[in-house]
Amino acid sequence: MLSNEEAVATIAVRDTKKAREFYEETLGLRPDRSEEPGVLSYKTGPSTILVYESRYAGTNKATAATWVVADVDEVVKDLKQKGVAFEHYDLPNTTLRGDVHVAGGRKVAWFKDPDGNILSVVNH
Repeated sequence: MLSNEEAVATIAVRDTKKAREFYEETLGLRPDRSEEPGVLSYKTGPSTILVYESRYAGTNKATAATWVVADVDEVVKDLKQKGVAFEHYDLPNTTLRGDVHVAGGRKVAWFKDPDGNILSVVNH
């Protein structure tokens, strides 16, 4: 029923003005449509990220959105230059190389937005 429908990542934030700065200036996302009060929408590849104001912002303890990228190391380098700090996790069968977790051919790096929402980049 839903296999051919687009899924949208929805991320709760406390303040859309602060979130706009992070998602647009730090991550380089472009607004997808005209703004609604308390809601930001971004098209990223074929997907959409909806950022909305909520009192529950930052309470999710799992990854909220992941970008699949060609070069995790390069994205991490670029984001670090913009002041993004990366999370380090102790994961089985995974080696931490700088800020990148490596497991076999898989590379992934986790970071948080200003509200503490966990985001990540992973290789193709």
